[in-house]
Amino acid sequence: MALSTGLLAACGSTGSASAGASKSVSAGGTVYFGEAAGQNPNYIFPFTPSADFSVADTSLFEYLMYRPLYFFGNGDHVGINYTLSLANPPVYSNGNTTVTITLRNYRWSNGTAVTARDVIFWMNLLKAEKDNWAAYVPGDFPDNVVSYGAPNAHTVVFHLNHAYNPTWFTYNELSQITPLPLAWDRTSMASSPATNASSALPDATPGGAKVVYRFLAAQSRDLATYATNPLWRVVDGPWRLESFTTQGKAVFVPNPDYSGPTRPRIKKFVELPFTSDQAEFNLLRSGALTYGYVPLADLSQSKYLASLGYKIRPWREFGFNYMVENYSNPTYGALFRQLYLRQALQDLVNQPAWVKTFLKGDGSPTYSPVPNTPSNKFADAASRHNRYPFSTAKAKSLLLSHGFVLRNRVMTCERAGGGPTDCGAGVKQGTALSFNMLYSSGVSYLGEEMAQFQSSAAQVGIKLNLSQAPYDQVLSDASPCAPSQASCTWQLAYWGIGWEYSPDNLPTGGELFGTGAGSNYGSWSDTETNDLITLTHTSADITTALDEYQNYLAQELPVIYAPMPADQISAISTRLHGVKQNPYLNITPESWYF
Repeated sequence: MALSTGLLAACGSTGSASAGASKSVSAGGTVYFGEAAGQNPNYIFPFTPSADFSVADTSLFEYLMYRPLYFFGNGDHVGINYTLSLANPPVYSNGNTTVTITLRNYRWSNGTAVTARDVIFWMNLLKAEKDNWAAYVPGDFPDNVVSYGAPNAHTVVFHLNHAYNPTWFTYNELSQITPLPLAWDRTSMASSPATNASSALPDATPGGAKVVYRFLAAQSRDLATYATNPLWRVVDGPWRLESFTTQGKAVFVPNPDYSGPTRPRIKKFVELPFTSDQAEFNLLRSGALTYGYVPLADLSQSKYLASLGYKIRPWREFGFNYMVENYSNPTYGALFRQLYLRQALQDLVNQPAWVKTFLKGDGSPTYSPVPNTPSNKFADAASRHNRYPFSTAKAKSLLLSHGFVLRNRVMTCERAGGGPTDCGAGVKQGTALSFNMLYSSGVSYLGEEMAQFQSSAAQVGIKLNLSQAPYDQVLSDASPCAPSQASCTWQLAYWGIGWEYSPDNLPTGGELFGTGAGSNYGSWSDTETNDLITLTHTSADITTALDEYQNYLAQELPVIYAPMPADQISAISTRLHGVKQNPYLNITPESWYF
């Protein structure tokens, strides 16, 4: 417990993420912010399913309007930010089985207070529809909550099924909660919005909560009404939507009723969508973007951009990058479950060369699910060491020593069976190593990486059939599935920006690699992984538990690790001040000014 408390103190802070006021502040003005190519917001309801669980929908969109219970990122540092959170630090008691949360004085834009009942509303939906929450891990939140209640308007109390590490529970469980306004507690647009915290509200029963969820999720699919739907106009964040297009252009204006610590100083904040890096860069060169990004292919023009009045800054996120195999694929799932094959695929990724050549030096290798950068207390030696350096010779040797032979330039299983020199349990004789790889379109370095990966694979007899699709489609197509599902035919997928640790901010991997987890895209299922994840949740010595977890997954390769690019190489107008590039990719334009 002493160690857990120490981690909370070290990683947490009560300092504000926003810049201090300046005598030269000029109120007003519009910031034009460039969305990453093909990564447009398309889900507004802050109870996001896996298919829409992206930074474009959460950190860069929903959080501007609907604040999470706990906000993460202190400027550009890793950790919790209590100043920008809706609640005070949680208090753990009864041997870490009871958690008490006290809300601060925030208000919704319809004039009602943000209360404990709004937290209960979110929890009721989670209990009823946990399978539709992307961060759900069976056995974890909310399964580990025996009961919850609101003894008064400012207090929420959780009773847990046993003791949990406070750092983990705060960073990865309480962090998931976004209080919801009772004005949303309805089953149709025709029904009357709630005006009080009556226990008779629809969400108070599991059946009623399901109906409310289905209604809100359906409303969130109607992108054309985001700015006009009275539901979404009830906000507690510093911003509200003035207009929104189905292509993803979002125009935000200040919420005049915002009760948080930093009120917006700019007049408008506009997020602009792009179909390609080049389209974004053309607008950046014209000077029409206040805050954009430099495609890696155009980094040589950084000096020119500086002459136009831009600061060039890498934005490093707290996350890791990977390609994902579909372990549920009815044809290739058994093959992906063979460690030798995963090792062979990993041997084909020349991470140092990819960083130098394709990422132009603005990236870092990934060797485990625990990030190396930005600087943090969580990565150990295993996460900084390359167990699988690039080697086509080693990859080929692994395949030949496990029952494969080269036929028509493609490795094919010759010896079916589960012996040490066979193809592996469930792999049929004649199975050829020919895989379909879907990756995100519109980003030049991804195409370069995939071309190199395809070339290296061909040298060892693995045929990769490459295809591209927009980012949102790749993420949707690579959703977790069961072998019996018609949609479970995808094989390999790569959206290129991996995983950013939010809302599970401690890198323990439960929602990524726990069996049945909502964001376990490839459906990895392994008893040892589950046990190690559980240990990171419950051990008083969280450092040792986290080390054991990352060491194991660095060896077992549940995914194909790829170098993590900077989220973007930002180009920020020198006229714009107060910008801190949050490692969880949360943005706070309310603290920006001209």
